Amino acid sequence: MIQRRHVLAGMLAAPAIVERANAQSQFDWKQCKGQSIEVNYQLSPRGDVTKARLAAFQEMTGIKVGFEQIPEQQQRPKVAMEMSTGHPSFDVVNVGMHVQKKLVERAKWMEDLRPYIADANLTNPDFDVGDFAPGSMRTATGPDGKINVLPLHEGPFILYWNKELFARKGFTAPPKTLDEMMTMAKALTDPANGVYGFVGRGLKNANVVLYDNILLGWDQETVTADGKTLLTDTPAAIEAATWFQKIMRECAPPGVIAFNWNESQTTFSQGRAAMWWDGLGFAAPLIDPTKSKIAGKVGFAPPPGGPKGQWSVAFLDAVGIPVASKNKKAAWMFTQWAAGKPILDEFLRSGSGVPPRMSPYQKAEIIEGGKFPKEFFDTTLASLKMIRSGLPVILPVTEFRDTIGAGLTNIIGGADPATEMKRVTAAFQPVLTKSNEG
Repeated sequence: MIQRRHVLAGMLAAPAIVERANAQSQFDWKQCKGQSIEVNYQLSPRGDVTKARLAAFQEMTGIKVGFEQIPEQQQRPKVAMEMSTGHPSFDVVNVGMHVQKKLVERAKWMEDLRPYIADANLTNPDFDVGDFAPGSMRTATGPDGKINVLPLHEGPFILYWNKELFARKGFTAPPKTLDEMMTMAKALTDPANGVYGFVGRGLKNANVVLYDNILLGWDQETVTADGKTLLTDTPAAIEAATWFQKIMRECAPPGVIAFNWNESQTTFSQGRAAMWWDGLGFAAPLIDPTKSKIAGKVGFAPPPGGPKGQWSVAFLDAVGIPVASKNKKAAWMFTQWAAGKPILDEFLRSGSGVPPRMSPYQKAEIIEGGKFPKEFFDTTLASLKMIRSGLPVILPVTEFRDTIGAGLTNIIGGADPATEMKRVTAAFQPVLTKSNEG
């Protein structure tokens, strides 16, 4: 995996690129008038927002857009198959970089967007690539400095906390460290009254992303920077697994070993757990009185820090142009519009997504006019500034989650953390090695 705490050399030049693009701009939205492009998106609330504004884009540019949305489970294999042929049916494509980053980079599927961004004739002077969160741009950028995609949606993990349950125990603020979190979780656990200090993903595969966030507290990821060697059996990895085991066994509700995000969300929204550590995108139902018993009592905070750092895992949804596109200039018009400030502002305003731009969280008309408290926006912005990838940048991501997740489930069930982490590491290392031979 790339070291996300170090900004890639290519991104250090981003402000200069923006300055050149903005200087003496001769940009014209109509420069591709009469052309047609095909766009392929995953089915999502973000895609719905974009689709609803296609008529405005077409009127502004004169570009005709064919817009396809299909479910994620079908979209990813469709994109991979078409891209591998060298003749994709689309000129713009929606990419899940938390799953497809390695594939995109190895296969060299995507057009390098740096020349487009730097060209004042091609890029809207208000585009502002420097407005994107640094962590999001690091994921969007390859190890060679090539900007493969533009960020659309970033799903950082945060800590949800029940202010009423905290107050009953005299706690006035959420934990800032893993040690504080463990202490508070124990104090807040009251099985006799059906209340537990913590809830989180215990289910195989789903539990890996939570574990990854815990491990980042030791400033360690699950795979080496070159993507060749697992780090899931190191002393830090075993310590993180031991912490995970302790909070899940001593402070979480019975049956948590089978919980995914939805069971965790239900438990927390019913007031049966004081803390829940998961994706920020699950916040909306918690503040809805028709769906949540704790509406008005929910607190939001960045994830707690560990012995060597505080980070938030995140999962980047992005948009880019295939190298094989025959309409690249028109495709760039759409791409910069789709990742521009107005569209991403609407993601936040409507609750459709978490913009990886920084500016939406500073706009009073969005923050004051929405359903979420200011604490939510502050937490989102703080988490975006500390994001690192929630999954390793490797080809067999699904197999990784299945194998490591099975070990974590066993650990939650009571197995020895060191033994399990060493076992699953040994089991998956040959798979990872083989994936790097191609």
